[in-house]
Amino acid sequence: MKHKLLVLLTAATCMVSCSKDFLEKPDPNAPTLETYYTNAAQVEGATGLLYGAAWQPFMDRAWLSIGDIMGGTGITSGPGDYAPYMNFTVSENDAQVMKAWKSFYKVAGVSTILINAFEQKKAKIGDQEFLNKGIAEARFMRAVAYFYLTRVFKDVPIITDPVALAAGSDFNVPRHKQADVLRFIIEDLKAAESGLPLITSIPRKRVNAYSAKGMMAKVYLYMKDYANAKEKAWEVIKSGQYKLYPDYYQLFSTAAANGNEESLFAFQWIENGDWSSANHVQTNIGPGALLDPLGAGGYSSVVPSINLLTAFERGDLRRRSVMEHGFHRTDWVNNNFPTGFTYDTLTTDNSKRSYTATRTNTAKYIVGPGDGVTKVIGVSNNMCTYVLRYADVLLIYAEAVLGDNASTSDATALDAFNEVRKRAGFTERKTSITKDMILHERMIEFNFEGEFWFDVQRQGFAKAKEILENQERGEYVTNNGVRTINHADVKGYFTSESQLFLPVPAAEILLNPMLAQPSVNYY
Repeated sequence: MKHKLLVLLTAATCMVSCSKDFLEKPDPNAPTLETYYTNAAQVEGATGLLYGAAWQPFMDRAWLSIGDIMGGTGITSGPGDYAPYMNFTVSENDAQVMKAWKSFYKVAGVSTILINAFEQKKAKIGDQEFLNKGIAEARFMRAVAYFYLTRVFKDVPIITDPVALAAGSDFNVPRHKQADVLRFIIEDLKAAESGLPLITSIPRKRVNAYSAKGMMAKVYLYMKDYANAKEKAWEVIKSGQYKLYPDYYQLFSTAAANGNEESLFAFQWIENGDWSSANHVQTNIGPGALLDPLGAGGYSSVVPSINLLTAFERGDLRRRSVMEHGFHRTDWVNNNFPTGFTYDTLTTDNSKRSYTATRTNTAKYIVGPGDGVTKVIGVSNNMCTYVLRYADVLLIYAEAVLGDNASTSDATALDAFNEVRKRAGFTERKTSITKDMILHERMIEFNFEGEFWFDVQRQGFAKAKEILENQERGEYVTNNGVRTINHADVKGYFTSESQLFLPVPAAEILLNPMLAQPSVNYY
């Protein structure tokens, strides 16, 4: 049993949670280290799980619940899975909290298993480039998983031997302090940076050294280590290997953009009808009128907030990432729209009507019935979802240069900031930028990418409270042809610094009471 290999099938089920239900001992019929991981194809096949399926429980509903509903760029109406995220009443029994926890630890656990297996293989066959690349790739993924974990739950267990944990009977693992988790993440990313190739050809669907540099910049910014955030972001910028994709809307509407020149890291999906390995975002958030006949529409569970809609500046091309009355795609044809889909909030034909709480749907990750390159099978499609884009690196750099200053007119920071705005259609250059300007730009640029909550959170409780209490989270209502707003906000709900993070799932604490104890040092 000592040398049995946890390859892809075993790794896929070894979800490293404190729950015994998600810990499995090695499969005695699995290939051994003597017979497997002997070439690049086998290694890449194992790490491939980390680009999609392992993240799916988080990507189902928790992704937008945390990133956009809590961040105020999206809202949901009525009761249901998303509702507690509207008013910060998420409990330790919340289903999405458990899904996020399990998903992150699954990625971290599978990554660790692969790291250890590849290291053991190296000891047997010597130093091999494909094994070193596999180790670096797995360390990158583990770093990203822990980055999500610590931003969502703050102090979390760091587990470096999930197989031993699974094989044993003692599931008592302490939480580790966030500062140590962040240090652990940086160590993994540094290893990934040195072990991954500097660049890969387009389409870039796997990570490279610049992916690690960009992710390090993002982590350093979260840590308020502005000097290192600036350095790492600049290494990506000065490389010349990345640029902004010309069409912002197209980034999110066709698989033809998968692996494009702006993408540093994205989840990759397969259009096979399998819920676990396909992109099904549009099933949750797409307009229902697109449902017939191919399952290309959805349930409008999360829609753009009035806060987001009113934040767009006049002439911002990124507004096309929102479906509003009159939005049209001639190539989206179904039984309801034989000459192309039109987003219509006024028609009395219910089969063609799109009518949500804010009279809008996001257009991001909505691919309709497909376009030949984007393939749709039932509720699944092959459109990637971005985790780190070059636009993020540019704005990270601008913010890192700004640091704790009130404003900056640094030429390189302005170049980075204005480059993002130029793609959005703005020709006038800003000559000075502030933190609020950068946060506003980030809210617009990354809306419906599961991102803005983390930008709010990292400001600290006082600033986060100020931001959230100035958001309009209400709905439009129409009486006698007059539209008004049924106002809603978080005043009276967002009242404690503890609400910057979600609670550890109750089921995990039941099995591991140490999770309810004060966190400890890892280092």
